[in-house]
Amino acid sequence: MDQELRNFQIKTKIQFGRGAVKRVGEVVEQMGGRKCLLIADPAMESLGYIERITSSLRSSQQCFVYTGVDPEPYLDNAEGAANMGREKNVDLVIGMGGGSAMDTAKAAAVLITNDGKAEDYVGLNKVDLPGISTLMLPTTAGTGAEVTFTAVFTNRETKAKGGINSPYLFPDVALLDPELTLQLPADITAATGMDALTHAIESVTSRSATVFTEALAYAAIKLISRNIRKAVYQGNDIKTRENMLYASLLAGMALADAGVGAAHALAYPLGGFYRISHGLANAMLIPHVMEYNIPAAEDKFAEVAGSMGETVEGVPIRIAAASAVEFVRDLCLDIGIPQSLSDVGVPFEDIPKMVEAALKVTRPVENNPRELTFADAEMIYEQAFLD
Repeated sequence: MDQELRNFQIKTKIQFGRGAVKRVGEVVEQMGGRKCLLIADPAMESLGYIERITSSLRSSQQCFVYTGVDPEPYLDNAEGAANMGREKNVDLVIGMGGGSAMDTAKAAAVLITNDGKAEDYVGLNKVDLPGISTLMLPTTAGTGAEVTFTAVFTNRETKAKGGINSPYLFPDVALLDPELTLQLPADITAATGMDALTHAIESVTSRSATVFTEALAYAAIKLISRNIRKAVYQGNDIKTRENMLYASLLAGMALADAGVGAAHALAYPLGGFYRISHGLANAMLIPHVMEYNIPAAEDKFAEVAGSMGETVEGVPIRIAAASAVEFVRDLCLDIGIPQSLSDVGVPFEDIPKMVEAALKVTRPVENNPRELTFADAEMIYEQAFLD
C-alpha cells in the first residue's frame, strides 16, 4: 500500500518586523480595503494602539472601531461586531489584540457574509461562504490566531466552549510587530507564552503531526524555552519579545495543521465555567497531560526535552522524556503560574462536570496520542489540584 499522502498549506500572508504597524494603511490599500472594521481588545485604546492604526490609514480609508470583546469571548461578541460591519458596509476586518480579539474578528468576517447566528457555525466546516478580507495584528505572543482557521467562543447560556472551524477563517494577512508586545504585563506574558508552548508540544505529539508541523513546533519550543523567562521579567527587551512572537507564530502554524490534544480539551471548561484565560488554563494542565501521554509518545517527548535544552544524548529515552515534564514544571514555577486549580477558584467538587464538558471537545481528545477516558481525565484534574 502507498504511504499516506502528507499535505501542508498556509493561506495567510505573513509580514513580520519591528515597526510593522506603521504599514497598516499601506497593507489595507494593497488588500483593496476602503471601509475597515477594527475589532480590538478594550485595552488597545488606553495603550494608544488604536490611534496608531487609524493614523496610519490613508485619507481614502474609513475605519470603524469595535471594542466589545470579552476575555474568553462570547458568541454574541462576534455577532455584535458583525452587525456593526454590516451596518457600515465594511469591506475589510482588522483584528488587533490577543486571541479573543482576533477570533472575534475572524468570526465577524464570515458572519457578515453568511446568514444565521454565530452558534450555527460552531463545529467543523459549517461555514458556507467566504467572509470579507481579514488582517490580523497580534499584541500577545501566545495564541497564533493570526494564522489559524479556528475561532473559539463561550456560549453565554450553557457556558460551553467551542470553535468555529473553517478554511474560510484563515486570515488573509498577518502583520506581526514585536513592538506591540512590549507593554504586555508580566502575568499575561507568562500565560500567553505558555499557551504557545502548549500549542507546540501538543502539535508535536498529535496523532496528526507531520514532518512539516514537527519542524515548526520544535523551533517554537526552542525559542520559547530560551526566551520566556526574560520576556516575563525583562519585558522591555525587544529582541526577546521578537523571539517570543516568532515562536507563537510558528506554534500557530503547527497547530493549524496538526491540531492539539488533551490539554486543550481539559482547558476549555476552565474558561467556559470559571472565566480562566485559555493560556493560564493550558499552563496549569500541560505538565500533567505530558506526564500522562509519555507512555504513548516517549520518543517525541525526548525530542521535546532536547529542544528545551535538556541533556538527552546517552540518556535512557524514558528519563529523557520525563525531563521535558520537569522542565515545564520548573518553568511554570519560575514565571509565576499558579500551582493548583484551587488557587484560581476552581471547586474540586466540580471535577465530574468539567470532565463531562471536556470529553465533548472531541477533536483534541481524539487527536491526543493516548486515549483519554473519563477516569483518566478525572485523574489529570485531580493532579492539577494537588500541586
